[in-house]
Amino acid sequence: MKRLMRVLLPLLLMLATGLVAYAQGNDWKTLNAEAVSLYQQGQFARAIEVAKKALEVAEQAKEPNEAAVATSLNNLAGLYHSQCQYAQAEPLYKRSLAIMEKALGPDHLSLATNLNNLAGLYYTQGQYAQAEPLYKRSLAIREKARGPDHADVAESLNNLAELYRTQGQYVQAEPLYKRSLAILEKTLGPNYPDVAAVLNNLAELYKTQGQYAQAEPLYKRSLAIVEKTRSPEHPLAATILNNLAGVYESQSQYAQAEPLYKRSLAIKEKVLGPDHPSVAASLNNLAFLYKTQGQYAQAEPLFMRSLAISEKTLGPNHPNVAATLENLAELYRKTGRENEGEALEKRAAAIRAIKR
Repeated sequence: MKRLMRVLLPLLLMLATGLVAYAQGNDWKTLNAEAVSLYQQGQFARAIEVAKKALEVAEQAKEPNEAAVATSLNNLAGLYHSQCQYAQAEPLYKRSLAIMEKALGPDHLSLATNLNNLAGLYYTQGQYAQAEPLYKRSLAIREKARGPDHADVAESLNNLAELYRTQGQYVQAEPLYKRSLAILEKTLGPNYPDVAAVLNNLAELYKTQGQYAQAEPLYKRSLAIVEKTRSPEHPLAATILNNLAGVYESQSQYAQAEPLYKRSLAIKEKVLGPDHPSVAASLNNLAFLYKTQGQYAQAEPLFMRSLAISEKTLGPNHPNVAATLENLAELYRKTGRENEGEALEKRAAAIRAIKR
């Protein structure tokens, strides 16, 4: 089954840092705070413009402050990352990390955020070999500086676990998820949004292994937390709805799955826009549900739209592109279009063969 399950890896924008005394005036602080606020409100285009201005102010100060420049670089990279503009994000993340390492040393706590974000960029693009050492280094720094039971450590554990789950390394992933969940429940309480995110991810691990009885209650608890503490239309709620629908679909409970997929898709289109990779994932999943039931006329346009979005935002060689190509190829074969199906299968195989 070639479903796409979008899960959350924290993308952290820096509001401030106390590592180096700022030489910047209030202009930089105001602009940086505004960029972070706009990001949190989902006003990404405006946030990018403000973040560019903050970086310009930081770089052109009479006495440039390395921490301010690094923070602005990280934040602008994060905004590009959130909009799937990966080529723009990577050099900014790297430059921010290099500045921080030079100024503070390789083991300073503040580097953990930069490492986490750069690792997340590689993860998003399916470049798992590049992501793993960065996640591990971020985790090691946080454990040393914060202690083993801090919420920041839980975040790093979750992210590393997600990397392993994505690659089918379930034995390595499960104890990391469980440790992350235990830390968050202890430090933040059982109904905190971060708890919901890890519950979703642990449920996804169980679902991937066919352990549906373990997965379903975790998804439902996760969804209840998000709807109570955030909003029924929060992007995380959409992710959980999508994943819970997958539990029902895997058990041939199609009538229960379809409205959840549709609700997830509607939330994502409203909140993230019609051309976001997460929208592509939901389109793929709803199309797969229709294909499984032989509803090919409903499935094909959804697969096509999903493929177009993924190719545009993730690039032509992303694993999600391969998954949708494989799904569409199967649909072509089932509807007597063998040559078209074969061509898509070859393209998908070439993507799968790329060493990440």
